Amino acid sequence: MKTIINPDPKTFKSLLSRPQNSEREMEKVVAEIFQEVKKKGDAAVRSYTALFDGVQLETIQVSKEILETATVPKKLQSAIQIAKQNIEAFHRAQNTAPIKVETMPGVQCWQEKKPIEKVGLYIPGGTAPLFSSILMLAIPAQIAGCSEIVLCTPPNSEGEINPAILYCARVCGITKVFKVGGIQAIAAMTYGTESIPAVYKLFGPGNQYVTAAKQYATRQGVAIDMPAGPSELLVCADDSANASFIASDMLSQAEHGADSQVILVTTSQTLSAEVQTEIDLQLNALARKSIAEQALENSKTIIVDSKEEAVQIINFYAPEHLILVSEDEPYYLSKIVNAGSVFLGNYTPESAGDYASGTNHTLPTNGYAKQYSGVTLDSFMKTMSFQKISKQGLEKLGETIEIMAAAEGLFAHKNAVSLRLKSQNDE
Repeated sequence: MKTIINPDPKTFKSLLSRPQNSEREMEKVVAEIFQEVKKKGDAAVRSYTALFDGVQLETIQVSKEILETATVPKKLQSAIQIAKQNIEAFHRAQNTAPIKVETMPGVQCWQEKKPIEKVGLYIPGGTAPLFSSILMLAIPAQIAGCSEIVLCTPPNSEGEINPAILYCARVCGITKVFKVGGIQAIAAMTYGTESIPAVYKLFGPGNQYVTAAKQYATRQGVAIDMPAGPSELLVCADDSANASFIASDMLSQAEHGADSQVILVTTSQTLSAEVQTEIDLQLNALARKSIAEQALENSKTIIVDSKEEAVQIINFYAPEHLILVSEDEPYYLSKIVNAGSVFLGNYTPESAGDYASGTNHTLPTNGYAKQYSGVTLDSFMKTMSFQKISKQGLEKLGETIEIMAAAEGLFAHKNAVSLRLKSQNDE
């Protein structure tokens, strides 16, 4: 990891840039695959699965029998159930009652939330099958009342799905599971194929190609949760932080993928040196050492003189995950406005949010925390507004509408009110 001391704010854009592939090249690949899937459906999906995943599939959908018999060790079953309970509790608490207001006598307005009927969940597989993402997405989808939930996840070289993914899908009530990954999965859920239903909104993390595919899908009339690409973490810490804990958190994100990024921002040169020592020690014990090492090449330690400078960096970077360990925690909490999810204190590892504390781990990356939220219950719902006006209410409000409509030159709008007022006067 590179160490930078007191960087000039003018250098933040280059200093804090994320590792990225060429957008133009990704766009070209995405567009080509989307068009093939649109034209050829399942045949194109199978072809791209053979090309990218190295496996020829006879059937795309996971059978009911395989889904119902998938299992995992008892300890993992118990851990999944605890995580499920916590995630359910946090997301059920987000349910809000309809809002109803009489804005003036006889004019009633109210708002209700309705579920998005058809949603697609993308669950990464590959080197790390993220079964925890099923809990994070399927649980709020079920609570919201989505009537159709489609899950796509890439198969392994034998054409199978990791048992933990299948087990989580079953305990979350998902029956439509497909052995499809990457761009072709996003395209299939966008257009629909002979096997895979089209959906109205897409959810789930993925690599830069999956993120590019989701963004392309928005131009085809499908909504997405957010641009969620390679994982990232920023740690802001002072001398009150435990260096070994900080190093473990940074490595936990670095092992996600070679294109992940971790940043340490600190006011302490001592802590910076201690964390680097701990990273070197802990790295050697990791099974995914080579992946973490590549991610660390994209990562940095930034030493600053003040907490004000630290906040400036945090808000500019807008991290997916922010770990904050400081003796002046209230100051940071009052100033930080851009972060996907925040973890406070020495005993709140980022992996708690990844798995089981209850918050959602599907979060905006690549600086999108400046304008996007992480997944919540509301992500699976849409808000509808209603209004009902009585005769008396229209008498009070009508002239206001007429004046405004006339001022905009929309006389049919004005007439829709005038006719009603006249009919009341004629009674």
